[in-house]
Amino acid sequence: MTLDRARRPGPTVRTRVHEVTDAGERSREDRLATEEPLEIRLGWPGAPVRRVWVTMRTPGHDFELAAGWLVHEGLASTASIHGVAYCTDTDLAPEQEFNVVTVTLSSPPLKDPGHRHVGQSSGSSACGVCGKDSIAEALAAPVSGRWPGALPASDVVRRLPDLVRERQAVFDRTGGVHAAGLATADGELLVVREDVGRHNAVDKVTGARVLAGSSPAEACLVVSGRAGFELVQKAIAAGVGSLVAVGAPTSLSARLAQESGLVLYGFTRPDRCVRYT
Repeated sequence: MTLDRARRPGPTVRTRVHEVTDAGERSREDRLATEEPLEIRLGWPGAPVRRVWVTMRTPGHDFELAAGWLVHEGLASTASIHGVAYCTDTDLAPEQEFNVVTVTLSSPPLKDPGHRHVGQSSGSSACGVCGKDSIAEALAAPVSGRWPGALPASDVVRRLPDLVRERQAVFDRTGGVHAAGLATADGELLVVREDVGRHNAVDKVTGARVLAGSSPAEACLVVSGRAGFELVQKAIAAGVGSLVAVGAPTSLSARLAQESGLVLYGFTRPDRCVRYT
């Protein structure tokens, strides 16, 4: 007797589409960006494992997403993340096996994960601050020191989005994901990640650095879309010096960047960028 084993979901799925043009209609194969839920559970010595967040994400780099999210939320320091693993609960359905991640801390979290992070907390792939209990909490900047190093010059800033774009393999296949990248002041890309959620892509970038034993703080975070409030908040929590966005910032993102000392760029392309702080 052969037992069915769960198959880890990939970042894209095949589908059949009907393409309609002036020349007529044709059926062909296409690719869609995968979107599935990821449940993040948290445990530490002397406490039972509990669910703290559910988000819609593109499968891949799930451990990085979980680790980065905990750091950005102020629940864990980079040094306190002891282990990350897929959950092996026997009551999980096969299709859920790779959609539940448990992070183990070496010490209690930096703040109570209850209330804001109770069992039913969840988020979409569109917004990283949905579910905040109040405007005041959403506006509270994470505690982090300012980036002490050099920042990219304007000519470096203008070419960063294209450098990230060159490494967007899932976008090339689907056209349906965001990207985030971490870069040095000289424009060297240290890590690039993709996801249907722009905030998830940033979580994955920070998590990649944390799980590799490196600091998530660097000269520049690059994002493929707009500079929304939640991305500025995560950039500050990670300790980066500047945020470069292809799209526009919002009033709240510009305000938070100004108050926190984060250099913020929008509308970035090879011939132009706009600095807001």
